[in-house]
Amino acid sequence: MQAIIGNGEQNLVPPPKLYVLLKDDPYLEAYKRDLCLRYTLYEQLLKDIDEKENGILNFSTGHHQYGLHVNPDNSVQGLEYAPSAKAVYIKGDFNNWTLTPYSKDVFGKWRLRLPPKEDGQCQLKHNSRIKLTVVSANGEHLDRNSPWATFTAASPNSKIYDQIWWKPENPYTFQHPLPKPPEALRIYEAHVGISSYKGDVATYIHFKDDVLPRIAKLGYNCVQLMAIMEHAYYGCFGYQVTAFFAPACRSGNPDELKELIDTAHGLGLTVLLDIVHSHAANNTLDGLNAFDGSDSCYFHSGSRGRHTLWDSRLFNYSNWETLRFLLSNLRMWLEDFKFDGFRFDGVTSMLYHHHGISAGFSGGYGEYFGLHVDLDACVYLMLANTLMRRLHPHNGISIAEEVSGMPTLCRSIDEGGFGFDYRLAMAIPDMWIKLLKEQSDENWSVGHIVHTLINRRHKEKCIAYAESHDQALVGDKTIAFWLMDAAMYTEMSTMSRKSLIVDRGMALHKIIRLLTHALGGEGYLNFIGNEFGHPEWLDFPREGNGWSYHYARRQFNLVDDENLRYKYLSAFDAAMNFTEEKYGWLNAPQAYISRKHESDKVIVFERGSCLFLFNLHTSQSFSDYWVGVERPANTKLRIVLNTDDAAFDGFNRLDNSCNFSVYPSPYDGSALLMETSHHSGHKRTKSLETSLNPNALALQSKGAWVAYILVIIAGHLVLLSVPWFNTSFVWTLTNALHAVVVYYLFHHRKGVPFDYVTCGTIPTRLTFWEQIDDGIQFTKTRKFLIIVPILLFIGASFYAKHDPKYFVVNFLILVFSLVPKLPHLHGKRLFGINKY
Repeated sequence: MQAIIGNGEQNLVPPPKLYVLLKDDPYLEAYKRDLCLRYTLYEQLLKDIDEKENGILNFSTGHHQYGLHVNPDNSVQGLEYAPSAKAVYIKGDFNNWTLTPYSKDVFGKWRLRLPPKEDGQCQLKHNSRIKLTVVSANGEHLDRNSPWATFTAASPNSKIYDQIWWKPENPYTFQHPLPKPPEALRIYEAHVGISSYKGDVATYIHFKDDVLPRIAKLGYNCVQLMAIMEHAYYGCFGYQVTAFFAPACRSGNPDELKELIDTAHGLGLTVLLDIVHSHAANNTLDGLNAFDGSDSCYFHSGSRGRHTLWDSRLFNYSNWETLRFLLSNLRMWLEDFKFDGFRFDGVTSMLYHHHGISAGFSGGYGEYFGLHVDLDACVYLMLANTLMRRLHPHNGISIAEEVSGMPTLCRSIDEGGFGFDYRLAMAIPDMWIKLLKEQSDENWSVGHIVHTLINRRHKEKCIAYAESHDQALVGDKTIAFWLMDAAMYTEMSTMSRKSLIVDRGMALHKIIRLLTHALGGEGYLNFIGNEFGHPEWLDFPREGNGWSYHYARRQFNLVDDENLRYKYLSAFDAAMNFTEEKYGWLNAPQAYISRKHESDKVIVFERGSCLFLFNLHTSQSFSDYWVGVERPANTKLRIVLNTDDAAFDGFNRLDNSCNFSVYPSPYDGSALLMETSHHSGHKRTKSLETSLNPNALALQSKGAWVAYILVIIAGHLVLLSVPWFNTSFVWTLTNALHAVVVYYLFHHRKGVPFDYVTCGTIPTRLTFWEQIDDGIQFTKTRKFLIIVPILLFIGASFYAKHDPKYFVVNFLILVFSLVPKLPHLHGKRLFGINKY
């Protein structure tokens, strides 16, 4: 895979849009040759694949040729890559575990043909067991599974996994199309095996029936599945893969996984696979290691082929068959199981020959370029993203788990990048855990928090998260447990008085998540169960804990219990996601931060149509607090999300019905300022949204006023034209009809003609009258609408002055018209009508 590079730069191929990258990041100009070298190697390899394999789309269909496949005549053909083997055999239930040989082909390949049985049936039966025997160069007979096996399971007599021939008579057929990719990802990271509160391994069916509806109800639009690729050791969390083309058998069979993914698509959820192409398990009997008896095959030989910290094997990304294997693996998961994309694990380990071991990354660009960079791995990642774009030009999503900060990771390949869509913002959860471990919240620096949340490369999208599975593993704790610790065992009941520890912990839990959600990236991720403040930590069954499943589970029974406070944190998580869905801050440009005040412990920023205000002070509340905003003067803002809302077990110290005004005066570096109030008492925050509700402005136009008057006059003239109606009756009837119509439209129907607004999680449908001018009393529009019924009363009384009955009726109509328009007790509705 080596390109021919001259002494100068004349043989290097520059990326077509490299100028865009260099314009955005001039510091990369000094490393232009490195970028061109990387792109040249990519172009050369892509050209070789085009010439030798008829293109990358054909090259990535290895899973259709390698492994075992049934022909139309029910014969079986087999193909394996084992360049160091002396011989290859197949054995299994079908031949009573005797050896049936493969024949040797060119380029280290071995071929097999099993004819059909005499009755025309296939020799291999569905759900039967198979094993390969590979004879190594030194003559040793080695039991192996095919690297291309589509299903494996533990042998009944041992813990070693055998290949399973999975060919059901009625395979699962997908019912739902692939969903449209979300504009902004809200990811629910999940491990199927731990998704039950019971002390066992949960199944794909359980996850489909019990967990997927929860995810959709919480407002997430994407589920990221971990530990799907088969791994013989459960405690590895799915990161020591033994069978790359097989789903984990502990949770069910391949068809049940397909049903899970299809159901998720039916709920509108995008499904990502946590894919592990950075290394492979060290297993030989049921893994990929030493498949042909050599130290290499799909891996580097010697020390370069071993990861010393992970005790695993490292792929040789310059090997042709390794590339075929990995690219075909991507395609198989995309096409056969309908995954919508991938989260690539361990990308930092792939990018550097040192794999990030004992390497500190300070951000200096020299750390990202040079001989310590593994260009073979870089080019493979570029090929992987190229394949995804060609298979799914508009659907495929790729996320890199990368901690070093490698520039260009999420820039397009044409610009000189790797082509990823997102990278994980891994510094953010590390910051939160470090703060919780080492500092009391009185000493938190809001400047440091803000810097960490926004410290990301321009035009490279990040997935922000406060905690993932990494932070919950044994040796660490969830954020909720760091905040509340042992109090979570005794003081989470709604029937007992809430302690200061739980009060502080729940308040900070909400604030940390919203601050991360709103400021930390262009996507958001939550690990299963952490949305409701899951206690304790994660620990898989192992010898050190007596093979216990106690900590290898997610206790959804806690959030389902109405008598426990976990339900409030879950409600806030849902409100946060649905508020983002409505106002779209994740898909907006990076936030404009107008205030990060160290003594006040206040953070203020604007993103999308929302203004966010966070008070991290432990004891100080603020009223009449002025902040700068980038909004038009006289704009009205209202609270759309409030962590102190009673719906989230808050204290309701902020009035969600208040409107906030913007004034034309410079402040905090902004052209305008507004007055707010926000309370502390263990942290409060709120999100304000610019009033874009058309009802607020609907009747401010003079044209609307004129049209309103003309409709009344036209209706009155029509009634006058009726010969059997006298003038007094017509005036009274006009007055009455006007009062009834106005009451119905303005004071009875709610959310009309436009939709409701949201206060906390409780949709409060407002009447049209409540929405006019954002509820401000006695504006010009409201005065006009009050004057009209008074004028109608005067007109009707004048024409009916000789009939007391008409006068009384018209007076009652006037009272009926005016009472709903008068201010009531603030924030309350009387008699089911307006709250003003």
